[in-house]
Amino acid sequence: MADKVKGKKSFYIILLVLAVCVIAFFAAGPFYIIDEGNQAVVTRFGQFAATRTAAGLYLRIPAIDMVTIYPRKTLSLDGDNARIPTKENQFIIVDTTSRWRITDPAKFYQSLRTIDEANKKLSDIIDSSTRTIITRNRLSEIVRSSNIINEQSRSSQSVSDEEAAEIQSLVNVNTQNEVVAKGRAKLCEEMLAEARRMVVEYGIELIDIVPRQIKYSDELTESVYSRMIKERNQVAQAYRSLGEGKKAEWLGKLENERRTIESEAYRISEETKGKADAEAAAIYNEAYNQDPAFYEFWKSLESYKQTIGQFDATLSTNMDYFKYLYGAEGRR
Repeated sequence: MADKVKGKKSFYIILLVLAVCVIAFFAAGPFYIIDEGNQAVVTRFGQFAATRTAAGLYLRIPAIDMVTIYPRKTLSLDGDNARIPTKENQFIIVDTTSRWRITDPAKFYQSLRTIDEANKKLSDIIDSSTRTIITRNRLSEIVRSSNIINEQSRSSQSVSDEEAAEIQSLVNVNTQNEVVAKGRAKLCEEMLAEARRMVVEYGIELIDIVPRQIKYSDELTESVYSRMIKERNQVAQAYRSLGEGKKAEWLGKLENERRTIESEAYRISEETKGKADAEAAAIYNEAYNQDPAFYEFWKSLESYKQTIGQFDATLSTNMDYFKYLYGAEGRR
């Protein structure tokens, strides 16, 4: 009976120990979850053990296996302003932005371990590749992507070739924009290719590198703006001079046309007056022939109306002019 009781007691003790071990096992966190959009690296005693790239619930050995979570999504990195010389030795300030993601978590863990460390390493690599490509190319290649500005300038030009040559002769600067051979998009591809060669060993995929801002350095900004203003003023003055010349030319043409029209109008008016005077003389002649005495009387009255009203007194020894006023027959 004592042996039986002793056996039951041992059994309960074993069950209790097993229960404590199970509770301790689950309390130590043997399970971990990989969320969608994440991935993990499992290390055992500090050495790489496994990678987990699919979302789900996983088992690990508590206190032995360490799990490091990394994002699978695309990450962005904004670079610092960098002062870089172009091929013409003009210093510009370039600010880039880029996107990247972790493609091999095992390599990433072994080489960089943390996202912050990766950002530092990528910043150095991107700055180096950007500086290398920019120093090989002209400024126009960096800030422009095509030659559309040249085509628009030619298509929007409203002057003839002769006038364009005249304007060019009046301008002391070359206003033709440089021809772009590569363009900003191509240079971005070259920057990306240059940087990708250096990030493969880190388990990283660099997606793109894009200049976010490009501007002149402070010491060049004022001189560049002054030169641009001077060039634009010269071009504007050339167009004004051409416009004044065209204005004078058209005013001369208008004056010649006005004189021609006025001369023709004067000729036609004189011809019309001549015809009218001839017709009036014919009418007067016909009226005179019908009754010369009445015609003379009527003309004298018309003359009195035009002359007598202009003077307060008339002194004359020739009374023939007033014969119709003082003559007995004239009063009838």
